[in-house]
Amino acid sequence: MTNRQQIGRWGEQCAAEFLVGKGYQLVARNARTPFGEIDLIFRSDGQIVFVEVKTRTSLAYGLPEEAVDRRKGEHILKAADAYLQEHPELDDDWRVDVIAIIGKPENNKPQIEWFQDAIS
Repeated sequence: MTNRQQIGRWGEQCAAEFLVGKGYQLVARNARTPFGEIDLIFRSDGQIVFVEVKTRTSLAYGLPEEAVDRRKGEHILKAADAYLQEHPELDDDWRVDVIAIIGKPENNKPQIEWFQDAIS
């Protein structure tokens, strides 16, 4: 696993722990679809929440959330729709959130920004 992948996995773990702490129930991690991978999928109050996690160790390349552009958003929506078609047992009510994380695994005190219903 590359350093970049390790940072990404760490960010996903931070995001998962953050949402579990908010009472969300984890449904899946790194769910693969024909349109790409969905980082995290949660359930909360009868709603399915697809989560795109972006992690940066510094702001040298901009804010993490800036990496979720229109094109990336379209892929995420298609991936979410494909996942729901493959899992008809899941609720029809859903949204896509983005969690932006700035930090490094060694200091384990990430800055977390949560953008609810960020892509529609």
